[in-house]
Amino acid sequence: MSLNEKKSPLISIRNLYKIFGKNEKKVLEQVKAGKSKEAILAETGHTVGLADINLDIYPGEIFVIMGLSGSGKSTLIRHFNRLIDPTAGEIVVDGDDVMQLNAKDLQHFRRQKMAMVFQRFGLMPHRTVLQNITYGLQVQGVAKKDREERGMEWLKTVGLDGYAKQYPGQLSGGQQQRVGLARALCTDADILLMDEAFSALDPLIRSEMQDQLIELQEKLHKTIIFITHDLDEALRIGDKIAILRDGLLIQQGAPVDILLNPADDYVEAFVKDVNRARALTVETVMQPQMCRISSENIGEAVAQMRRSKQDYGYVVNDDGYQGMITQETLENVEKSDYENAITDELFEDVPSVQSDALLESVISDMLDNEHPLAVLNAEGELEGHISRSTLSDILSDQPTKSDVEVKPLEKV
Repeated sequence: MSLNEKKSPLISIRNLYKIFGKNEKKVLEQVKAGKSKEAILAETGHTVGLADINLDIYPGEIFVIMGLSGSGKSTLIRHFNRLIDPTAGEIVVDGDDVMQLNAKDLQHFRRQKMAMVFQRFGLMPHRTVLQNITYGLQVQGVAKKDREERGMEWLKTVGLDGYAKQYPGQLSGGQQQRVGLARALCTDADILLMDEAFSALDPLIRSEMQDQLIELQEKLHKTIIFITHDLDEALRIGDKIAILRDGLLIQQGAPVDILLNPADDYVEAFVKDVNRARALTVETVMQPQMCRISSENIGEAVAQMRRSKQDYGYVVNDDGYQGMITQETLENVEKSDYENAITDELFEDVPSVQSDALLESVISDMLDNEHPLAVLNAEGELEGHISRSTLSDILSDQPTKSDVEVKPLEKV
């Protein structure tokens, strides 16, 4: 059972529709009947922003929503805090039906439950960095001393210690976005909405911000809805990815599912040029089946190896993974030594790899060793193995079905 299956969704979107125009309720029936977005626009002048969106977002995950310009991704994120009201559908956040909140409750919900990080930073130029960071707390009515203490802590957390009295205009783009991130985190909201938050940054700064977000998330475990037009960014930071096209949800799932099992030609065209070695981890492609040798002596190891019908195995005892041993090595041991314990000199000089390592980082070790490499988790436990053939299959199995032409992803 996965972690998500043990939890209830923090956010649930059910049968969500958004149609822009004066007669949206009337046009809704045509959309539900299956009429295309293009036909609706031509015949009624109405624009279908979203059509029958269903999503579950779980506590502590980074949920990435992506698509081309006009796909509906920015429209969707603005439904979470009701900056946009849907034409139809249900939005439930932490058990509360957001559509049922009155004006006062909605204001409280926006101030306490969600915080937003904008593409163009959204900082107030006449306020200092610290004043920008603590603005949300000021709105909440937090005393100046308390909010400044909290603001200074977040300033340090995002690497801007010493910049409290500076103004936004004195900072670089990357520094300004760090201020925006600190401002969102300072309110202690459970949910962060990040709409193209890093898109305005230079590539190097953008990569640094992605790293910082991942690092912060490991400590904070916020629930983050992240909008992007960049598949590489989505694959890098997302626990789950949803891909929109013309207001429709085309595919959602873990990054590895999107990359290796595209739902249609549209998604396939996105993923075909992705460098899989930089996007996939060892864990996503390793083989869990293997010969695991748990015997205390050589004779029992020989018997286990023969029963497995493998020509190599991985020795594991109470102290964890010990090393790889081959059938040839075991068979060359004199039977008079079968009662002896397995010692280090019997192991092959083959490195192990971490399950969370990117494939790119293990290619060299794979090429230097004839045998598959043992895969260990963060606790040093044996999880599986990865072979040259597996690596070759994954890196060479590029999609071939797509004949559609998809433009490079654009910003909304």
